[in-house]
Amino acid sequence: MVSLTALVALQHRIVRCRQCPRLVRWRERVARDKKREFRDWDYWGKPVPPFGDARARLLVVGLAPAAHGGNRTGRMFTGDSSGDWLYAALHKFGFANQPTSTDRADGLRLHDCYITAAARCAPPDNKPTRSELDRCRPYLEAEIELLTRVRVVVTLGRIAHEAFLKAKSLGRLPFGHGVEATLPGGTVLISSYHPSRQNTNTGKLTRTMWNAIFRRARALV
Repeated sequence: MVSLTALVALQHRIVRCRQCPRLVRWRERVARDKKREFRDWDYWGKPVPPFGDARARLLVVGLAPAAHGGNRTGRMFTGDSSGDWLYAALHKFGFANQPTSTDRADGLRLHDCYITAAARCAPPDNKPTRSELDRCRPYLEAEIELLTRVRVVVTLGRIAHEAFLKAKSLGRLPFGHGVEATLPGGTVLISSYHPSRQNTNTGKLTRTMWNAIFRRARALV
């Protein structure tokens, strides 16, 4: 049985976390200095908690909040181009009630889907260090333990893929867009390129490729 109380308690622990001095300094500096187009925003500037349906059968694991995305809005994949791609696909395949995500009060709800990340604080250059990922991993381990209905996991990018494998104490499994592996217990792991601007603007990741990931996830759940 999924413990909603335990998940909420874990989310609160994550938001209070200050284990990584470099990330604390960076996320708070970004929240203070802001981006010109978001001058009127009151930035979140704290670790970003996971988001979604506690009874989810689909778990999506990202890399980390964007400096002016999740670090600004306080919600995973909200307020940046990666979120535009993610929520459009989740809506298309019935995992979200709307295709856009702009802020925590925008009415977005996830159905049968839970979103988390390898790191919970926005890192400089979108690159958390190995030690920062290690310190954040217990949160991912706890989420995996609490989300007892998960049947499909989609990892977005190699770092998220490796973070999930370590959190599950699994050996190395190949990473590649659309590569699948069946884990002990029957959960299916699907790796995907991350919907970063670097990947989407260059055509490394196309909408057809991206939608295929979530079409497959829908079929499996």
